[in-house]
Amino acid sequence: MNTGTPRAPDGGPVDRVVIVMLSALGDAVHVLPVATALKRFAPGVKLSWIIQPGPAALVSGHPAVDEFIIFERSRGWRGYLELRRRLQGRRFDVALTLQPYFKAGLITAMLDARVKIGVDFARSKDFNWLFTTHRLPPRPLGHIQDQFFEFLDVLGVSHGAPEWQLEPTVAEREQARAVIAGSGRPLVGLVVATSKARKNWLPERYAELASRLAASRGAAFVMLGAETPYERAAADLIRSGSGPAHLIDALGIGLRVTLGLLKECDVVVSPDTGPYHMCVAMGVPVVGLFGYTNPRRVGPRGRFSDLLVDAYGDPGEDYPISTRYRTGRMERITVEAVAGKVELALDRYQRER
Repeated sequence: MNTGTPRAPDGGPVDRVVIVMLSALGDAVHVLPVATALKRFAPGVKLSWIIQPGPAALVSGHPAVDEFIIFERSRGWRGYLELRRRLQGRRFDVALTLQPYFKAGLITAMLDARVKIGVDFARSKDFNWLFTTHRLPPRPLGHIQDQFFEFLDVLGVSHGAPEWQLEPTVAEREQARAVIAGSGRPLVGLVVATSKARKNWLPERYAELASRLAASRGAAFVMLGAETPYERAAADLIRSGSGPAHLIDALGIGLRVTLGLLKECDVVVSPDTGPYHMCVAMGVPVVGLFGYTNPRRVGPRGRFSDLLVDAYGDPGEDYPISTRYRTGRMERITVEAVAGKVELALDRYQRER
């Protein structure tokens, strides 16, 4: 990728850039190729990122980001006031409001930035376009990664294919290896649930999947997720129904050690949630279970599309890219379909260690 000089829509200099993307692990992962491409194209640009604590725990320390500015959304209006105080006296040349929602718009309004770029009217939510000075050219809805790259296009920054630069540290991998010590291979990661119940696959089908793969491939399993009551209940159901399969319970172990565990897996099975996109970013084979969200909008971008289990559309349906949710679809995903994709991943993507 060639280096160059970014150009702002108003023709002014671009030395200090701030990204507004506050929440959602998957979206944070999609931001990383934007940061990486910008910094490679213009190494002298100082890049800041306003972000909430949850995703910050994953991406903090990324080599392309000079500064993370933490927004404590859980503190309500006090969080906004604290952020406003933190931003006083700070000036930016360009703000990239990647998140087209009202709370991101309020923060964009706080920023002392000469240029504030947001999405176009049609793709904006909650009147977010009111808080920006410039907008992306109108374009049909596409993959979220491509939409984020449009912000770089406005600045004249070349980017190519996504490069995430997301990896666990040596210490995190050592912690992960200690968790799975003696588990054997192949190791299959099971992301047991998400924060949205309608995105989730049935725990009893995870259990049947584990039992089947343990018998056919001698697989061991590590269950991944947060230590919420729902995820704990799902993990307990999976364990009770999986027979003699060897399952390691790693719920609540922390985002960065989870990153290390994902890296250690031979294949991961996950619905559309943060760990799924972390796998794609790290090149870890991942079987994506999609029914509630549109995989053409938020599915794999350039990697592992052959491992996608797509229940979002009806058989033979050429559905459009959209942000629409479809309920009652995750139940259509069969154990046979997922097992077939896991077998494909183990045969096609044999990982070097």
